[in-house]
Amino acid sequence: MAAAALLRGAVPGRGGPARCWRLRAAPERRLAQGAGCQGDDPGGAAAWACFQLAERALVRVRGPDSAPFLLGLLTNELPCPGPAGAAAPPVRARYAHFLTVQGRTLCDVLLYGLSELDEAPAFLLECDSAVLGALQGHLALYKIRRKVKVEPCPELRVWAILPSSPEEAGGAVPLWEQANGATILTRDPRTARMGWRLLTQDEGLALVPRGQLGDLRDYHRHRYRQGVPEGIRDLPPGVALPLESNLAFMNGVSFTKGCYIGQELTARTHHMGVIRKRLFPVQLSGPLPASGITPGTTVLMESGQVAGKYRAGQGDVGLALLRSEKIRGPLHIRTSESGQVAVTVSVPDWWPMATK
Repeated sequence: MAAAALLRGAVPGRGGPARCWRLRAAPERRLAQGAGCQGDDPGGAAAWACFQLAERALVRVRGPDSAPFLLGLLTNELPCPGPAGAAAPPVRARYAHFLTVQGRTLCDVLLYGLSELDEAPAFLLECDSAVLGALQGHLALYKIRRKVKVEPCPELRVWAILPSSPEEAGGAVPLWEQANGATILTRDPRTARMGWRLLTQDEGLALVPRGQLGDLRDYHRHRYRQGVPEGIRDLPPGVALPLESNLAFMNGVSFTKGCYIGQELTARTHHMGVIRKRLFPVQLSGPLPASGITPGTTVLMESGQVAGKYRAGQGDVGLALLRSEKIRGPLHIRTSESGQVAVTVSVPDWWPMATK
């Protein structure tokens, strides 16, 4: 019965008894330390770790047809911007994937709704900078005669804002959603464990009370421990499947919206209710190759059976696409130096309950 519980996709609202996913919780770690804080209280300890994500890029989509245009391409609903002309309109963000016609992930995006004073609603799409050109081409392919303008937005920089320690996660130094011209600050829509997203032309540290610049490697290690894939290393275009990549867990798909490119496979998998493989956080133990574990390396069980494949990581933490019924046993990876690296799977505590 435990294996059956892991085989079914967690869908909010589905009936029946529930069983928890948890194997072991990922450890909480401090992300910012020491002096150098900026904001309201320069003398205090850092409350927020701020990471400038140079590998993320932004595309602006605007025009009278921008909403229906994007709805026909994305797995999720669009964010709802605040009313035009409001002093500080709330900016809501959503997470979604663009899919190929075969139903595989083309790229993942965070969507930000904008309030335009002089024209129809506009949206910012945050994506991996490596697929910026491909995404623009994809949008141009389907634009046809729609009244939509697609343009890069290089003037804005993307920042991730995370609590520097578990004690600050409860909001001891709160942040408030805002959108005022050149700045957008909003909660990360994927999970509360990923903190906030900040888009700004200015220096991000100056906008965050008791914020301190964090090491980008810590950001990636944090999201790997939380099981959050991001960008083409974690979600190879044309290879990754959205539900195996935990798109539903990260609030990235709507099963009630209208049709979109690549919907058929995702909808059929959802309604069948069986997802046999998922991206799981993994901890690596043992001598690692100097170049790290190669993406696509086979993960083996003690018996030699294949459990899945390593996807990507940072140091000794990463993500692996594994068969759910095989994650409890001892797993390992064989390296090119004829060594063996132990693989320990964890299940994030923010994942929903799985139905039997």
